[in-house]
Amino acid sequence: MAARLFGAIDVGSYELELKIFEISRKNGIRVIDNIVRRLDLGTDTYHYGKLSLRRSEELKRVLSEFRRVMDNYGVEAYKAYGTSAIRELTGASIILDQIENETGIHIDILGNAEQRFLDYKSIASKADTFEKMIETGTAILDIGSGSIQVSLFDNKKLVTTQNINIGVLRLHEQVSRINAPTAKFESLVEEICNSRLKIFKHLYLEKRKIDNIIVVDDYISDIIHKPNVEGHLQELAERENEAGGDRSLLTMQKFNRLYDQIKSVNRAEAARLLEIAEENVPLAHISAIIMRCVCDLMKVENIWLPGVVLCDGMMYEYAEKQKILSSPHDFEQDIIASAQEISRRYNGSQERSRTLEKITLKIFDSTRRIHGLGDRERLLLQISAILHDCGKFISMNNLSDCAYQIIMNTEIIGISRLEREIIANVVRFNHADFVYFEKQSGIDRNSYMTITKLTAILRVANGLDRSHKHKFGDFKIRVKDDQLIITVDSKRDITLEKGLFYNRADFFEEVYGIRPVIKQKKD
Repeated sequence: MAARLFGAIDVGSYELELKIFEISRKNGIRVIDNIVRRLDLGTDTYHYGKLSLRRSEELKRVLSEFRRVMDNYGVEAYKAYGTSAIRELTGASIILDQIENETGIHIDILGNAEQRFLDYKSIASKADTFEKMIETGTAILDIGSGSIQVSLFDNKKLVTTQNINIGVLRLHEQVSRINAPTAKFESLVEEICNSRLKIFKHLYLEKRKIDNIIVVDDYISDIIHKPNVEGHLQELAERENEAGGDRSLLTMQKFNRLYDQIKSVNRAEAARLLEIAEENVPLAHISAIIMRCVCDLMKVENIWLPGVVLCDGMMYEYAEKQKILSSPHDFEQDIIASAQEISRRYNGSQERSRTLEKITLKIFDSTRRIHGLGDRERLLLQISAILHDCGKFISMNNLSDCAYQIIMNTEIIGISRLEREIIANVVRFNHADFVYFEKQSGIDRNSYMTITKLTAILRVANGLDRSHKHKFGDFKIRVKDDQLIITVDSKRDITLEKGLFYNRADFFEEVYGIRPVIKQKKD
């Protein structure tokens, strides 16, 4: 297969970036061009909730330039994402419509969980180092303009991931409004960071050992690969009688020495040393402070800065979907692990969830021809089964609405807000009366039908194990004529299951036009 050209556009809070990749099965990935334009969208968004006319026009101008560059290269496909500065914009749809009409570039808004998942994929593209590192306790620190994401891994599994609103640009704005003396800048940033991180430590780090930290950010990750800084790191290594090795791998001691030397010079000298624009020096400083605060909190010694950006994750996702590249890492399992952690947090029954997962997925797979849903919807159903009882943590009597609120207010990495709403409704209607489309608000027809079909499956599955006693050692499912025949292998009395099951089978019959029935095989 011939190589494909793909364009990735990141409409960030402080910069716009276009990366053009050549992707092929034979030669892998090659960066053809990389253009970065500084444009401070975040200040307007975080301050006023809107873009000024001047910044709006500048945004269109830069995107028009990107469009011309992609056309000149003959880019076959592109993806453009807006992150927090667009996500938190009042009237974002109006601005994005103007941009598409004037530049020909369609921008999708990335939810935080989706954005961090793409960043995470960009790290995993460095497969060998990533897979080896997450064998032991490892944290991914993803530093954005509006917030940071901290994800914890152990034994190659995602343990938890949390978003904290202490991003670089947001902190810069907060400290700037205080009008404190320059000498207090660092201590103020540290104080804000540590106050937020203290809660994270209490909830997730009390009994966990973290050996390594992987950092993704817009400043330090890029800086350490600059010739001046690489040379400086080499000098530090030689002075400490260390091997040069990979410059993206740092000890905490080496990072602190570099940080102290940068901090000791004025802004102009720091810009020269780091080879960045002078106005970016305070932001790089804040990013370094966040890094140090998180590293101190976790008591880690090893830092890996792979130097990847959001555009790399966009490329990786495109290449995956086109089946040009495959990853040794199972990202879907990380999404499931994230849902399982949420279930544990709300005291969900792990054994019950596993049983419900098994039944729902078997029904889904046995009725693919009837429901016409794909693998992504299967994943949403699996997450719904995992989180089916999370509402009981708040109320045994109103668990449906409580579950809905928990899921809608809890990010699941790799799951969009719309997908989260689908999951929340499936869990809600598993317990509560179903609300039909005519009385729904804010849900499109396609999403409504997905909710309807998944709810019908989850209800039947829940009915099969309504006693919570896991009476079925094995079961088989087949569709024959107008029936969904579920043959269960059990010598136990299933009178209760049969009675409660048929109450739940009515909705399945309404949705799919076939009647679920239970047959018991005792021998």
